Amino acid sequence: MIGELPPAPTGTVPFGYRDVAPDEKPRLVRGIFDSVAARYDLMNDLMSGGLHRLWKRELVDWLAPRPGQRLLDLAGGTGDVALRAAKRPHGPIVVCDLTPAMLTIGRNKAIDRGLIDGIVWIAGNAESLPFANASFDACTIAFGLRNVARIDLALAEIRRVLRPGGHFLCLEFSKVVVPGLRALYDRYSFDVLPALGGMVAGDEDSYRYLAESIRRFPDQERLAGIIAGSGLGQVTHRNLSGGVAAIHSAWRL
Repeated sequence: MIGELPPAPTGTVPFGYRDVAPDEKPRLVRGIFDSVAARYDLMNDLMSGGLHRLWKRELVDWLAPRPGQRLLDLAGGTGDVALRAAKRPHGPIVVCDLTPAMLTIGRNKAIDRGLIDGIVWIAGNAESLPFANASFDACTIAFGLRNVARIDLALAEIRRVLRPGGHFLCLEFSKVVVPGLRALYDRYSFDVLPALGGMVAGDEDSYRYLAESIRRFPDQERLAGIIAGSGLGQVTHRNLSGGVAAIHSAWRL
């Protein structure tokens, strides 16, 4: 399979196919999303053929927001998940993202849709969340865990800010499980996506990073084990579109 590499050497973390110091990765990731923020939503539609909308709807359906529920949406910059959740009966929603430029896009979308109250937009790092212990009933992260330098720290923080009985849902690109689709998906990822990023967003390198980061991210079973190892329980997952993406669910017991 194209692009498979061994884990990063001790003391480093993956940044695409590079291995970097853990403290360097947030700066690099923020640089990517600063670069693509203005075209981020358009690129999501183009590169997934709109499938990302169905995947996020599946995420929110599984979450099943309810009145009074306090939701934290991590890496939620442009507001796709938060704005979907806000269409259902819901409580306070907090969007936390590493990149202020992404939050600006999301806040503007919310204002354009008349959502002035009920969603709070906060810049922060998933590895050190600026929230009190046990302050949320649910936490979602869509296509963001891959960009965290130290997944174990982020999961520990998620567990910390969830109340007992709180629900964690992670939507992320994963390992294709349909053999005939896998080779096609590889070619699309490494040949088409960077070219599309160059034409539409003026940034081939960021979308090459996307393809590389997916290949170095844990597959469905490994990620389930990492989540369970963080102290979250009842870990399950479901594949979407043949494993192109997957949703993992876990609970703060």
